[in-house]
Amino acid sequence: MVSQEQRRRQLAREKFLRQQQRRTAARRKARMRNSVIASVLCVVIIGSVALYTTGVLKDDNKANASADVSPSASATSKAPDPCAKAAAGSVKKLSWKKEPAMTIDTSAAYTMKLATTCGEIDVALKTSAAPHTVNSFNFLAGKGFFDHTKCHRLTTEGIYVLQCGDPTGTGSGGPGYTIPDENLKDKSLKGNVYPAGTVAMANTGQKHTGGSQFFLVYQNSQLPPNYTPFGTVSEAGMKVLKKIAAAGAQPADPTTGNTAPNATVVINQATVTKS
Repeated sequence: MVSQEQRRRQLAREKFLRQQQRRTAARRKARMRNSVIASVLCVVIIGSVALYTTGVLKDDNKANASADVSPSASATSKAPDPCAKAAAGSVKKLSWKKEPAMTIDTSAAYTMKLATTCGEIDVALKTSAAPHTVNSFNFLAGKGFFDHTKCHRLTTEGIYVLQCGDPTGTGSGGPGYTIPDENLKDKSLKGNVYPAGTVAMANTGQKHTGGSQFFLVYQNSQLPPNYTPFGTVSEAGMKVLKKIAAAGAQPADPTTGNTAPNATVVINQATVTKS
């Protein structure tokens, strides 16, 4: 006959086993969930994973900051290059220790023009909502920082962005300084969606780590509101973006993790003008 003490111990063992089973099942579910998240939200940083598209999009250089946004793009079949040959010239190697002093008129309208090998992309800048960001782009464009740089990443699954602004073309470059996050409560960001046409800053996944890398959204993309939205692409510019996207992306580079666009997207010249 089983004593009360033996019965108590048996019940205790059974309870312990049930707890272990529940914990094991919970760990298994967590691993599966994290695996799915990791596969969808692969970031833009040099050979690292993190959404600088997310997220549009991660600058691999922690010091210079750029993009923690984008998930890995799936490999697509090689399509004909729809873009022209890049203009003659080379990327300037420029770096600064501090964010540039404010020189723009924060009450005025500014436009950024990206003259690319695939066509012109005009961006109406949100000056009053993101003054530090617009001022930085005005400064960098004036120094020729973006001229002859390649757009190094295109994502075609999960989020849909073209990432540019890295003079090294690897996802790790920047201007040497960082700028603060701005305009994260922009009325256009509804339901954690960056709508098509949005231009936003990439970052390292940490606050206030924007540098020079940015991403252009060519299709509505689900992203947390962690990436400064500072401009909107014109209708004509969207046609250029969609042409680039239609050509697809290359398999992820084993060194950098970037999924480069099949189209040869080079910014021949970037200019910022006051309207």
